[in-house]
Amino acid sequence: MLIAMVGPPGTGKSTLGQVIASRLNIPVVSVDPIEKAIHAAGIDPDQPTGLAAYLVAETLAERLLASGSGVVIDAVNAVTPAREQWVRLAARLSESLRFIEVICSDEEVHRQRIEAWQSIPNHQLDWNAVEESLEDYAEWTGPSAAVARIT
Repeated sequence: MLIAMVGPPGTGKSTLGQVIASRLNIPVVSVDPIEKAIHAAGIDPDQPTGLAAYLVAETLAERLLASGSGVVIDAVNAVTPAREQWVRLAARLSESLRFIEVICSDEEVHRQRIEAWQSIPNHQLDWNAVEESLEDYAEWTGPSAAVARIT
């Protein structure tokens, strides 16, 4: 089983993904630490490091699924191509796929979560960056429009 968490930063995807993975006894592959490792390796952040991190996550997930394990993908998955990446992976391996979209419906709580991250070393995201990212957040379309949504 492939479970892809979806939603803007600070909505609780990682927390919920960890709970789900723990209950199902499967690993989590998270895009954020992969991208941070790419930056730590000296790759210029102006390069498409986000895309690279998604491709690394896909490779790790594919190996886990091929070994018989399920996996939870922890990523924003803000745009249709990112979501389709997991659809293609599941189809390629004949795995079931579930998307879980997590939205923080209280803007003030969402902002407080992001601002609390400022105390975390090497955490670059601020509320302005989250607001800008929401402008590019693609609406769900097609069969995935019936995705489970947690608000």
